[in-house]
Amino acid sequence: MKDWLNIIGMSERGIDEVPLKARAVLEQAKYILGAKRLLDKITYIEGQKLIEWQTPFSANIEQITKLQGKEVVILATGDANWYGIGASLLKYFNAKEFNIFPNISSFQLAASKLHWPMQNIDCISLHGRKVENLHPFLQPKNRILALTSDSNTLIEVAKLLKQRGYENSTLTVFENLGSKDERVISFLAIEAKKQKIADFYLLAIDCVAEKNAPLLPKIAGLPDEAFISDGQLTKSEVRAITIAKLAPFNEALLWDIGAGSGSVAIEFMRSARGAKAICFEKNKKRIKYIEQNRLNLGVPNLKIISGDALENITNQPSPDAIFLGGDIKNEKLFEACFRALKIGGRIVANAVTIEGEMALLARHKNLGGKLIKIDISKAKRKGKYQIFANKKSIIQWFIIKGQE
Repeated sequence: MKDWLNIIGMSERGIDEVPLKARAVLEQAKYILGAKRLLDKITYIEGQKLIEWQTPFSANIEQITKLQGKEVVILATGDANWYGIGASLLKYFNAKEFNIFPNISSFQLAASKLHWPMQNIDCISLHGRKVENLHPFLQPKNRILALTSDSNTLIEVAKLLKQRGYENSTLTVFENLGSKDERVISFLAIEAKKQKIADFYLLAIDCVAEKNAPLLPKIAGLPDEAFISDGQLTKSEVRAITIAKLAPFNEALLWDIGAGSGSVAIEFMRSARGAKAICFEKNKKRIKYIEQNRLNLGVPNLKIISGDALENITNQPSPDAIFLGGDIKNEKLFEACFRALKIGGRIVANAVTIEGEMALLARHKNLGGKLIKIDISKAKRKGKYQIFANKKSIIQWFIIKGQE
């Protein structure tokens, strides 16, 4: 089917800043969908039908589907491909069916007013998302632009900044950005509760870390104390090696079998844009740890499945990587995991027991891959001297499916 659907980006200044080609498309449309504030900014021709955007989002998809093949325009804010309707429609319609006419985004407008180079900014969305998604971006001297849900987003962000030791960060609120009613105010995060702001705004965060603020970079190997656990935790140095072997990438999915505190899954998700993970854990106490850790470390969308892993993996999407941190000697579980793994996918297994080591030695002999031993020693004081104390050795087996 040829293109019948057009998405036209608008600024708050209305139709005058829409390119001529897009305006011509708008004039020819039979159906025009959009938020009321955008529909109010256009003049329409007799015979055109205006349809106000609905809640929930699925209702709009139903409406658009009914109009499939007719001349339809969707009015969007700014660049529809930047946390907008453009990317969402790809889940329901073929890209060849619709065109996108972008306008300047709110991110670009805000950056230009702040004189912040776009290439050095993290642009994120907290609109309809948990504010904990902000955690991975809180780094000293970092600059963040965030879409928001309502005035409460500001209060939640300020609270999170205080908890992380960033309460002296400068916040800038851009209300009705680009419109005649535009209002811009700046203040420190600790002053957020004093502000009276509208619900429609973009938030800028200029990160300033206090001296005692924990440094939690996106690269793997977070300190062990960053996680709540009962001690069943892949330790920092081993975790860094493990994540490197699992090789997170954009939209990659990890299965973390016997997840414990969820440390490997959490670091996997933090390491690549859009990376996903599923934690399989049967210990209810540890599941509580994972639930808290995923919020504290900024991956609230981490999925947790309670119960026996072998019984629960069947109906899950095929993973790009699997980490075996528990029940390593279970051959039925390993075979099921290996079958589910995508071709080119990776399995990493870490063993600390003799039984686990024997299982990994056997798999290495039968399937190949790489087998390494990880020994880590840490300095400790003994009397008036310091010695290096050895930690438990880790046997790690790593294999890429299809390269056995």
